[in-house]
Amino acid sequence: MKEIVLESYGKINLGLDVLYKREDGYHEINTIMQQISLSDTLIMREIKEDIELDCNNKELPLDSTNLVYRAWKKMQEKTGINKGIQINIHKKIPIAAGLAGGSANAAAVLKGLNQLWGLNLSEEELREIGIEIGADVPYCIMGGTALAEGIGERLTKIKSFKDKDILLVNPGIGVSTTEVYGNLRLNKELRMDVEKIISSIERDDIKSVADNITNVMEEVVMEKNPIISEIKKDMVSYGALGALMSGSGPTVFGLFDDMDKLKFCKKILTEKYSKGIVLLAKTI
Repeated sequence: MKEIVLESYGKINLGLDVLYKREDGYHEINTIMQQISLSDTLIMREIKEDIELDCNNKELPLDSTNLVYRAWKKMQEKTGINKGIQINIHKKIPIAAGLAGGSANAAAVLKGLNQLWGLNLSEEELREIGIEIGADVPYCIMGGTALAEGIGERLTKIKSFKDKDILLVNPGIGVSTTEVYGNLRLNKELRMDVEKIISSIERDDIKSVADNITNVMEEVVMEKNPIISEIKKDMVSYGALGALMSGSGPTVFGLFDDMDKLKFCKKILTEKYSKGIVLLAKTI
């Protein structure tokens, strides 16, 4: 039985701007994606037929709504290969957290099947398949630091912003991405300064990046969930250079240039937000 083990890395958004709603119902976005060290582990084994999914987190649906299932099905459709797969998912990335955990899992499955089935598909070909599964999947296949445009499928590699220390706080609340998009005020003057963030990344200037991180979705989410604003303020109070909600939330990340401050902040926020999840990570 062939087996492959893959790490499936999450992401944060160093900037996220929603420009307008497209005629196809999707939203045109500009976002700067950054892969982080927080990961799930996927163990994939070939079986004769069908798909068998297992996960250590019982909250994760294991049916056809799971992006891992959809990735396997889409690869079957695209290649005509009718082989089965058994996948064990060890989740460490919180579910529905704005960290692209599901999309990263789907990306790992596409890569894994490419190896197990000997397909020799290029990264570009995998990304073309990935966009049919979810908007973040192409980026999760590419990884690193990237500007994503369109609905997330137009990717431009940026100079790496790796090895930066971050603190992640997920308050353990539910946020509906559909609802967030539906309540966005797209004519607002708040915009992400893409060029300034990219320039700061290229200079490896973490202070300047932290000063310019922007997420236009924050306002909508914080109106219903003021805890997001509270976490951001706490992070900055305890030493973060800047803090931002990732994606459509609810996870907030803080950028640090001092590990002692980060560890102290983690200690305080772990106690304060005991119903949530507080994690250290690095950009990769």
